[in-house]
Amino acid sequence: MKPIISAQEAAGFIPAKTSLMIGGFMAVGSPLKIIAALEEANVSDLEIICNDTGLPDKGCGRLVTNHQVAKVVASHIGLNPETGKQMNSGEIEVELVPQGTLIERIRSAGAGLGGVLTPTGVGTIVEENKQKLTIQGKEYLLEEPLAAQVAIIKASIVDKAGNCIFNKTTKNFNPVMATAADLVIVEADKVVEVAEIDPDRFMLPGTFIDYIVQ
Repeated sequence: MKPIISAQEAAGFIPAKTSLMIGGFMAVGSPLKIIAALEEANVSDLEIICNDTGLPDKGCGRLVTNHQVAKVVASHIGLNPETGKQMNSGEIEVELVPQGTLIERIRSAGAGLGGVLTPTGVGTIVEENKQKLTIQGKEYLLEEPLAAQVAIIKASIVDKAGNCIFNKTTKNFNPVMATAADLVIVEADKVVEVAEIDPDRFMLPGTFIDYIVQ
C-alpha cells in the first residue's frame, strides 16, 4: 500500500531548487492542493517542467506569481502574463519546447531512451545548439530526455496501491510525467480500496506512485 499524506507533507518532499514536473493543461488536471501547499511553504528557486504556466491565479501559475520559480520548461506561457514579465526582467529563465517534443522528451526519460528524433524545429531557432541528423534523406533534431527529481500529478480515482484513473482531458501530461521522476506524488479526488475497481480501468499502474494526497 502507498502512504496517504497531506498536501503539506507532500510539499515537505520538495525543497528549494527542486526540478519539479507538474501535471495539467491550462491548470486542468493540475494538483491544486499540492501547489497551494508549496505556495504556503514558499519553497523557492524551483525548476518547473509543465505543459504551460497555467493562469496567474491558478495551477502552477500561482508559483510563478509568488516568485518561487527560477526556471520554466514549457510549451507556452501566453496565458500567464506574469511569466512573460518575469522572463523579460531576467527573474525567470524560460525554455520553450514545442508541445509534442516536450511530451516525447519526458516519455523518453521515462522509457530509458537516449532521446527522440523529430523534424519539428529544423531550420528555426529551435535547432540552435542541438545535434542534427539526416535519416533517409530527411533532417531531424535529436531532442534529449527530460526528467525531474519530483513529479506532482493529479488523478480522479486512485486505489490504495497507487493505481490511477484520469477523467477525460485531465489525463493530459499526468501519466507520462509519473514515469520520468525520481519521486512521484499523486493528488486524488477519490481514494478507494484495492480491488474495488476493475483493474482494466486503470490508466497508470501504482508502480510509479510513491505517495498519495487525498
